[in-house]
Amino acid sequence: MTIPTLTSEGLAGLAGAVPAGVPDELTLARLAGEFFAALPTGLAGPLAASLPGAASTPAPEIVPPGNVGPTLTAAAPVAPVQVESAPVDHAAAAGRPGGGALGVPEAYAAALPTFSPPASAPPLAPSTPYYFLGEAGAAQSAPQALGAAPTVENRVVPQSFGLPGEAELHQILAELGGDRRSAAAAQPGNAPGQFYFLDTAGVHNRDADVPVVPASAHPAFDVHAVRRDFPILQERVNGRQLIWLDNAATTHKPQSVIDRLAYFYQHENSNIHRAAHELAARATDAYEGARSKVARFIGASSTEEIIFVRGATEGINLVAKTWGWQNVGEGDEIIVSNLEHHANIVPWQQLAAAKGAKLKVIPVDDTGQVLLDEYRKLLTSRTKIVSVTQVSNALGTVVPVKEIVAMAHQAGALAVVDGAQSVSHMRVNVQDIDADFFIFSGHKVFAPTGIGAVYGKRAILEDMPPWQGGGNMIADVTFEKTIYHGPPTRFEAGTGNIADAVGLGAAIDYVERIGMENIARYEHDLLVYTTRALLTVPGLKLIGTAKEKASVSSFVLDGYRPDEVGRALNEEGIAVRSGHHCAQPILRRFGQEATVRPSLAFYNTCEEIDTLVAVLHRLARGKGRIGR
Repeated sequence: MTIPTLTSEGLAGLAGAVPAGVPDELTLARLAGEFFAALPTGLAGPLAASLPGAASTPAPEIVPPGNVGPTLTAAAPVAPVQVESAPVDHAAAAGRPGGGALGVPEAYAAALPTFSPPASAPPLAPSTPYYFLGEAGAAQSAPQALGAAPTVENRVVPQSFGLPGEAELHQILAELGGDRRSAAAAQPGNAPGQFYFLDTAGVHNRDADVPVVPASAHPAFDVHAVRRDFPILQERVNGRQLIWLDNAATTHKPQSVIDRLAYFYQHENSNIHRAAHELAARATDAYEGARSKVARFIGASSTEEIIFVRGATEGINLVAKTWGWQNVGEGDEIIVSNLEHHANIVPWQQLAAAKGAKLKVIPVDDTGQVLLDEYRKLLTSRTKIVSVTQVSNALGTVVPVKEIVAMAHQAGALAVVDGAQSVSHMRVNVQDIDADFFIFSGHKVFAPTGIGAVYGKRAILEDMPPWQGGGNMIADVTFEKTIYHGPPTRFEAGTGNIADAVGLGAAIDYVERIGMENIARYEHDLLVYTTRALLTVPGLKLIGTAKEKASVSSFVLDGYRPDEVGRALNEEGIAVRSGHHCAQPILRRFGQEATVRPSLAFYNTCEEIDTLVAVLHRLARGKGRIGR
């Protein structure tokens, strides 16, 4: 067939007259996008390729209101990660990357109601993809949508901030406030482009000779379609649209997870493993299916290496009270880092106190990154356990856990990695890290609360005693002795959290459908955007400026206590965490008792960051007025 030549007159004829006050080139770009979207499948590509200059220069797109980051057309996408299909997987619904009801049997999914926001909620933003950025780019303010609702009276007026390139971010972080250092003093090897990236396998890598995937190689990520999968994001707080920036505390749940929980209780609810009836078989299949998904998600070699627990806190306690209790003795040493959450400090303190062992701490530099040379000095022949976080919940620092684990093994110690803050932001492969234990919580990765997982190497689990006794974990019981099952059942005494384990499996389905590489790149760009925006606020100081960060921007604002800032943000519908974040030692390392902590997920947008920063600017102009 003959592809017609597209002209400005033809475009105008397709969509009507050009709206007054909108630049012609922006209008033409929007109309072109509408034209391509309306074409039959397969035509948009050839037609776009036929346009003058199409081979070298992508056509611009208008950024919709609600996503003020610049938008670039992506080149050929990277091949998606191959994921085994779940037995009852449901095809993705149109416009919903995660699907309408992942993990729910197809007949049931077809009958599920489609979520619609309440009539009082503001209209959803148009579904236009966010394309990932590579080098420095400047944000463009989107034109006001025609017929948009008027701004709420006295509402803060956000402004947009350009997304800098990684080199610019290095410069920003290297010259911050009280931690000001010249770029020339940066450590060797910290070249631009090493801020935080993924190699072609999706594994975090710090080596300078590993090529960075070009930003243009990533497929489009539609943040507005993702947001429609999370009903709670349409909630209103104090008359404002909810802006959820408390993701390090807990993440929200997509409709597919909510539907999967409902389906379990409606059609599968039963105890597992111990009955021959149909519902027991359904529940057991669903529970063990979730175990398989967790094993695949973190790269375990076997489902027998995955133990379900209530969360990361219980998981760390399990290791401390089984392997630790069995192997740590008087005079032995346990090493943690200064970055740790209380859940990765207190259990080891308790073990050390009970056994007469010593707790050592890896220090951090002024950016919040662990000092590997100092860590090396702490290792001795008496070191039994090294337990570190992969991402700091208080600062967002991405810790070089692979190097830490390798050094622990060289000293003959066991290595534990707390992955509570990492699994929702980057691809994790426990075999590549070579951790002896890896632990995470489901509610940090869009799953229900009260569920989490412990990965342990099979050979280590085989030699560990159980930490609780009861049903399900036994092979035989007499009054003289008990014979235990092998792992993982040995560590799952009693009735577990069956439904929420199934919900965790559904959350993993959702994340894998979107693609962890897509999530990591989008969140990285959004974190860079957030960093630049926060640094425009007078009197604001970032706490934690490591070159490798994920998700978190912790700060203090001159003239206000963190809780005062948190209350002021809540008045505008913005949820952040203010306090010590259960990580008091690291905050005190920086002379703070509390900070304000916005933390990001892949459903957050540049517009939400703009609103956050606008409130902070208003506070900075009226220092000390709140609660005085």
